[in-house]
Amino acid sequence: MNILKRFCLSAAMAAAAFFGSGAAEASTPLPVSLFLPNSHAKSLTTPVGWGSAFGSFFVGFGGTSPAPYSDDSDGGMAIGVGIGNPIKNVGLQAALVSLDMNEWDRYALNLHLHRYLGCARSIAIGVENIMLSDGSDAEESFYIVYSHGVLCEPFINKEKGTTRLHFSVGAGTGRFRDKSPQDIASGKSKHGTTVFGNVSYELFDELNLIADWNGVNLNAGISKTFAITERVPLVISIGAADLTDYSGDGVRLIGAIGTGITL
Repeated sequence: MNILKRFCLSAAMAAAAFFGSGAAEASTPLPVSLFLPNSHAKSLTTPVGWGSAFGSFFVGFGGTSPAPYSDDSDGGMAIGVGIGNPIKNVGLQAALVSLDMNEWDRYALNLHLHRYLGCARSIAIGVENIMLSDGSDAEESFYIVYSHGVLCEPFINKEKGTTRLHFSVGAGTGRFRDKSPQDIASGKSKHGTTVFGNVSYELFDELNLIADWNGVNLNAGISKTFAITERVPLVISIGAADLTDYSGDGVRLIGAIGTGITL
């Protein structure tokens, strides 16, 4: 699986794992400094500084149609767990990722270590695609990312204790820096920007409008979290990837669905 095909896995991880960082509707008024980002996903293809904590389990599916430089669709699956406490010390989100849902013979491990900084801010370091099987051209991608929820009017929802506007900025190696062999063969240079980022804004108190730059291209979409029960969310994200000609061979559809539970 090449670098661009793996973007669908990032979408699945963003949708499936972020549920644990959103704030539930406040039963009593909270000081603004304790507000958190909303429960919708904040990114389509890039990491965020938030992650799952102890007692959280999640699963997500992501796909792209078509895959870059192909007429076929591609997809992946991630299942993971959160441990630790990012408020008192650090949290660790670990996910087992299937890189091929047709053969089910290529697997990788993603690790995401995160720390809550207070005032709707969080920071994380991580690594993607620690290969657990043979037969894949996927390479490890290391990153650091800082996320920030804007706690000023008119970007806060006082009833829910959340912020509507959120952004992240980070830098990484691997898929955040290196373009695919097809891109290089097409004369689109060897490296991207290394720096990545995302921004999301909550529309109508219902869903997030998202844009992100993953180091090699621009993507945009929407995400919404549905509450199946008080402890079980369903997160759905859909978007358009490769909106510029900086990489890839055209705009494509990406989507992800995820759920989880906190015990």
